[in-house]
Amino acid sequence: MTGGMDGHAEDRGRVFQASGDQHINEHHHYGDDGPEPSGPDSVRRPAVGRPPVILRDRSEVMERLRASVAAGRGGEVYVLYGMGGSGKTAVACTLFQEVAGEQGRAALWVNAADRASLRGGMLAVAADRGAGDGELLAARNGLRPAADLVWGYLDRSADPWLLVLDNADEPEILRDGSWLRTSPRGVVVVTTRRAAARWWPGAELQHIGVLPREDAAFVLRDLAPHSGTTEQAARIADRLGRLPLALTLAGGFLSHQVLDPWTMDAYGHHLDGDERVQLIDRGADALSEPDPRHLVGLTWQLTLDTFEARGLPEAAALLRLLARFAAEPMPLTLLNHGDIGAVLPRARTETALRALLDQSLSELVDAAGARCVQSHGILLDSVSAATPADLVPALDTTAVRLLDAAVPAVPDAGPHGPRLRLLLPHALALLRHIGGPSTADALAVATRLSVALHRTGDYLSAWETARSAADLAQRILGADHRAVLAARSRAGRALFRLGRYAEAEVALRAVRDAQERLFGADDPDTTDSGYGLQLVLANLGRREESVALLRETVAGRRSALGPAHPLTLRARASLLEMLPAAEVVTEEGGTLLTLAAECDRSLGPDHTVTLGAWHNHAWALYLLGRFDESDREIRRVAETYVRRFGPEYPIVLAARQLLSRTRAALGHVEEAIELMTDVVARRERDLGPEHPFTVASRRLLYEYRSGRWRPPQPPDQ
Repeated sequence: MTGGMDGHAEDRGRVFQASGDQHINEHHHYGDDGPEPSGPDSVRRPAVGRPPVILRDRSEVMERLRASVAAGRGGEVYVLYGMGGSGKTAVACTLFQEVAGEQGRAALWVNAADRASLRGGMLAVAADRGAGDGELLAARNGLRPAADLVWGYLDRSADPWLLVLDNADEPEILRDGSWLRTSPRGVVVVTTRRAAARWWPGAELQHIGVLPREDAAFVLRDLAPHSGTTEQAARIADRLGRLPLALTLAGGFLSHQVLDPWTMDAYGHHLDGDERVQLIDRGADALSEPDPRHLVGLTWQLTLDTFEARGLPEAAALLRLLARFAAEPMPLTLLNHGDIGAVLPRARTETALRALLDQSLSELVDAAGARCVQSHGILLDSVSAATPADLVPALDTTAVRLLDAAVPAVPDAGPHGPRLRLLLPHALALLRHIGGPSTADALAVATRLSVALHRTGDYLSAWETARSAADLAQRILGADHRAVLAARSRAGRALFRLGRYAEAEVALRAVRDAQERLFGADDPDTTDSGYGLQLVLANLGRREESVALLRETVAGRRSALGPAHPLTLRARASLLEMLPAAEVVTEEGGTLLTLAAECDRSLGPDHTVTLGAWHNHAWALYLLGRFDESDREIRRVAETYVRRFGPEYPIVLAARQLLSRTRAALGHVEEAIELMTDVVARRERDLGPEHPFTVASRRLLYEYRSGRWRPPQPPDQ
């Protein structure tokens, strides 16, 4: 044989040539091989689903990014982090398109979602920057370090560049392969859900969150301009939590309808249904391959799957538990309780929470002076909808127990407690989710929360809590359930404090009638509603009805609870305020005037019922014309109230109003005017100028100033 060895093969073919005799055995196996190593179709175009028509709001971060790609800049890494669907890729895509449209800087895009995509994309970047086939083949086959090859060509690039590493939600991949580096020739932008700074040493981190209300409305209007007004779009945006992915899907749905187009108001109405997440995802392109990252119902499932794969099932369990609550700040103390052990080991709660924070599924916020955790509403809806049915009972029971532990067991009067209000949306959200036997327990907790809010003087929140809780639970428990009636009774009590006397009378009378029919006249719930109703009647000027009902309440509580129970003592103390002077001295065989001292002995001098009894005792002394004694007593009570509750607390103002009367009765009218001027100002600010309490205080102040006021006449004169 004299010819040269010039055989040639293509694809999988091979040529064997020899100058002497050779014996070759060759075995071929086809069909079971994995896919050939391949890279992306392009690194010069962003691999994104639906780019934004106009990038809304992100002006601050875009200014920084634009400055980073200015002529002469390089060697920087920017990490855009945030929850799935927050628009991180949209920001990177906008910057990419701006750079690609200019001369002098190459724009390169790599999908970093997994090891294979990252490796293939980065090698394609090397090829774009001039790497030869042999070098690339050696890197693919592990014969030379792939990352070194890529960064070598990036460092020697003739043109400066922008490199986007999109969806880098597993930064371990970047770290393990040393894929993330800096170069003086270019700028790297990373998008990720991973928020922890330890993953991104030396990088500048930029959080990408939800949009402001106006910009969120514009996103909907950009996509569906004929579906409604800007204000209607803003309302829908609020319902969607202003999450860019949800806004894009909603706008896509509205813009694609042909046969029966919906308005934005109609879309908002359908969002009230049980399949909210499914409705939002109907905005995805039906003709395209579904991408979990582009659907609100699936995008977070990627992270939950990652938790399971990494041996962190408690992170998924914690997120499912959070999904039973509201998308509002939740005090961390609520999660730091032993009852969480029914869902995940308490010792692993810290690890689970850190995992949620790291994946941008939750964030830490400060609210009302408390450290809280908060998650997005669409995320929680999505997780709740996907929660396996067999896990729901344990989640509901645990959620109720955690909330129960966070609400005072026996709510007492106290200063305004903003931290209690943090629990309000969670109590109502739990009732929206819950079903079955846990409903009554959840309602009982919500009602107790209403009592706690009421006793801090937050009457509006107390009313909203009790009313909404009763409405939600009634769907499952029925209108005559004891817990539903108790909640409606608390709503009526709050209406009274809000000055809505007519509504309060209707509500409390209906509840008391039902309780008396179902449970009996002396049942504690019945007498509780009766006590609230007599307060309303007294302030409506129907004193005789009020006193008769109060006496029934005292008798019922004495029978059901005993004579020394705090609620019995409270009702008896109210007689000191309601009875005319002539009857006070004869009530209970003439012993009613010793009630405050009795409370002092049985409950202690600082008990709220004891203080209230001394307050009412001072009023009785005032009516009896014993002004010196009344003045000393109410001054002491008012000072104690201020020390315990602060100067704005409603009962403090009531005590100071009585103090003004005793001062005026003793001839110190100017001091009385000064006291009442302060009371009127505070009541106008806290209750409003038209509240009956404010009106009464203003009338008393006018009488002092006009000289028309006269002290009460003792009954023997």
